[in-house]
Amino acid sequence: MLIKKNVKRLLLYRLCLVKFREMGFKRVYSYNLGHEAGVSAEQIRKDFSHFKITGNKKGGYDIESVLEKLNYIFRKNELQKVIIVGMGNIGRALSHYECGFTVRRQYIVAGFDIDPVKIKKTYNVPVYDMRSMDEYIRTNNIQVAIMAVPSISAQEVCTILVDAGIKGIMNFSPVLLQVPENVIVNNINLCDELEIVIYTAVNSNSINEAMIDNLTRD
Repeated sequence: MLIKKNVKRLLLYRLCLVKFREMGFKRVYSYNLGHEAGVSAEQIRKDFSHFKITGNKKGGYDIESVLEKLNYIFRKNELQKVIIVGMGNIGRALSHYECGFTVRRQYIVAGFDIDPVKIKKTYNVPVYDMRSMDEYIRTNNIQVAIMAVPSISAQEVCTILVDAGIKGIMNFSPVLLQVPENVIVNNINLCDELEIVIYTAVNSNSINEAMIDNLTRD
């Protein structure tokens, strides 16, 4: 299974390649792509080699061919069905982000909650009782779920998802979930992400000074 950093780099390469294509380029060299993506040309060649994406020294990489292979890797030719568990503020917001997901052929097909009021409300996706979630996952061959439930019930919900056949979870709950090795969890903590940005912005001068000081000592 690929580690998250590898996957994020591939997604970044694809974004940059789409930009180059829109600018009218047909081919790109690893150092051009590296400059745009903020990584070394060596890293790009290493990542591409891992997936048997080839180019040549004189002509570089054919953009259309690489994009086609990346789309295959991420199964962009298939419909990716996803469910949301927990239709609170985050769940509702994600269910309304239909156009952003649809562009990438990612479809949130259903939501689940224990609150009868939320089940009766009208959302962009149908919302069902949590008790029907196991059957829904199995019947519709769902492999990916978004969890946005309170921390007190997060592990219990996670266990139900995994037992039903879920292989990937995007977790907005502030809990480190315990899952089998064959299940991937991507923990999303918006407060932590914002705190990183705040820390970096406030301390940017100190960080730069420390880096310069270390280089001077070396």
